[in-house]
Amino acid sequence: MSGGGAVRFAALGDSLTEGVGDPAADGEGRRGWAALLAEGLAPPEVPVEFGNFAVSGAQTRDVWRHQTPQALAFGPDLVSVVVGVNDTLRCTFDIHRVAARLDRVYRAFAERGAVLLTACLPDPGALLGLPGAVARPLARRQRAVNTVVHALSERYGAVHVHAADGAWIADRAMWSADRLHPGEAGHRALAVRFHAQLALAGREVGPAPSPEAERPPPSRTASLAWLATAGTGWVLRRCTDLLPQLAALAADEVRHGLRGTAARLDLRASTAASAALASVGVASAGVEAGAGVGNGMFNSGSLHVCRKGA
Repeated sequence: MSGGGAVRFAALGDSLTEGVGDPAADGEGRRGWAALLAEGLAPPEVPVEFGNFAVSGAQTRDVWRHQTPQALAFGPDLVSVVVGVNDTLRCTFDIHRVAARLDRVYRAFAERGAVLLTACLPDPGALLGLPGAVARPLARRQRAVNTVVHALSERYGAVHVHAADGAWIADRAMWSADRLHPGEAGHRALAVRFHAQLALAGREVGPAPSPEAERPPPSRTASLAWLATAGTGWVLRRCTDLLPQLAALAADEVRHGLRGTAARLDLRASTAASAALASVGVASAGVEAGAGVGNGMFNSGSLHVCRKGA
């Protein structure tokens, strides 16, 4: 614990950790899974100091360059690092750089003795329901990121949540109107699962966050309205630099599909992820992210503590 007996929790990442999809109770600002988790990180008599350094749109480079120094100065006992989706939505995507940055971030906090919390996430193409030729290239990128996160979580003994697949992706009640960020129910579920896993790891925690949402999930009409208005702008802002490259990736996808050689694209992505891990001294053993981990974040077997040296 930090000085004075308080527990300090720092949250790093992008819009997911910033709390998008879960407005604060007073309507001012956002709450999110990390704030919900913070409330139950210690027994009632122990104060918890929470610092949320996450910024919407952040990539791994932003977490390394800006958020990590701020969080290190905060001196956390626990730190969550959940990031990578925005990297996949840029034409500058490079799994080698993603691996190197995450390795540096994880190591920086592990060397300070902080408990590390990580998660792998579903690909945005699946969440948005994009056409296959467009969705598959994005899915490969996200799988590569998840492979890296899994392996590095093992290296640094992180408490890891596998949320890359499972029934929750298709459960509309778990998602906000934009279908890209969890709604209140999804944020609560993530907080509950991290809390349960910390308890299983032997950490003294307080009461678990309630899984029950206080607000109803958005209706289908609200979701369609968002896609027709704000959603279009969001996609354009996030993907302006990716669209030309994505068109080329989709064309390549179609060509390989017609030739029956689509497996080559999967192999290429898997090989790149393995090479990225090798460059930071981790043997991936060619295992796809999520293999043997469980069926999704809502099954107890899908959460685990990654053991150092495993």
